[in-house]
Amino acid sequence: MGEAGKGDLRLVALTKSFESFTAVHPLDLTIPQGSFFALLGPSGCGKTTTLRMIAGLEEPTGGRILIGDSDITATKAYQRNVNTVFQSYALFPHMTVFENVAFGLRRRGDKAFRAKAQEVLELVQLGQVATKKPTQLSGGMQQRVALARALVNRPDVLLLDEPLGALDLKLRRQMQIELKRIQQEVGLTFIHVTHDQEEAMTMADSIAVMNAGSIEQLGDPATLYEQPRSTFVANFLGQSNLLKATVGPGSADGVVTVRSHDTDLEVVREHLPRGASEVWLGVRPEKLRLGESGGPNHLRGVVRDVSFTGVATQYIVEMPWGQELTVVQQNDGSARAGLGENVTVSWAAEHGFALDASQAADAGAELVDHG
Repeated sequence: MGEAGKGDLRLVALTKSFESFTAVHPLDLTIPQGSFFALLGPSGCGKTTTLRMIAGLEEPTGGRILIGDSDITATKAYQRNVNTVFQSYALFPHMTVFENVAFGLRRRGDKAFRAKAQEVLELVQLGQVATKKPTQLSGGMQQRVALARALVNRPDVLLLDEPLGALDLKLRRQMQIELKRIQQEVGLTFIHVTHDQEEAMTMADSIAVMNAGSIEQLGDPATLYEQPRSTFVANFLGQSNLLKATVGPGSADGVVTVRSHDTDLEVVREHLPRGASEVWLGVRPEKLRLGESGGPNHLRGVVRDVSFTGVATQYIVEMPWGQELTVVQQNDGSARAGLGENVTVSWAAEHGFALDASQAADAGAELVDHG
């Protein structure tokens, strides 16, 4: 595909307004060629509008879209080497699977249409159903046909708009793994729009978390999860326990003491926002332990709920000041607790993160779709 970086997709101050509403605030984003990139956020955050601008289906109010050195901002949708796979498969029902996939190549007079279509059908593991009609196939298989039809053109960028939304949970999990495998095999740039946090984290190399038309945070899944930079990201990507705390004056060995509800707790200095005196001290539920861990961070509370989920058990532990903490503990022989029991909840300093307390503690939480 030429020299490295030649085909990076770049959005430069890209913006979109509809009369008095700004759907996408000026957006600067570079998506490396050959990466699996996710635009993640609740409905109405601007992710689909961004995708439609890249596809050429929506005209930007301002800014530019470039693939490598070529500016495609004003290029018509059908002239861009960009394909989109939607949630609705939009397959031709009267054509076979093979004919659906080969349709675009044949229309362009590509002599090698047979070999190319067959090759991509093998890639998506549908070679054996090439002569069937789409209506004879399951939803998952139809989605693969739609994917094959888009891939056969070897687009510079493949856009995936909530492509697995119509599938049931088990099939969706299978297709997430399958899509990742296909992307790695073909090496094309995939941009995946989704509101499903788990889906984005399972598949993408990098995720841009969007909120109200802007990017809240950009990074790889592990960094976004372990070190969210806002309460929105902390709540939207998984669950977070957030404790109101005041930053103390002293620190030693890169660890800072914060005071929360008359208790001294520790957090690693590099996880603390600069200059903040009031913070939300955040800990993910699976980083909490029932019982003493030997470290400085422990709180006492009462177990209000116990939910067994197979791999783990989730505990709701009420603190003396009324706040409930969620603890998720692997069922690996660790300490167990019953309803109404007094317990100690503990965690290591490096497992906490701190966020500026000027943000709302529940930002993003109400937008999470657990369906």
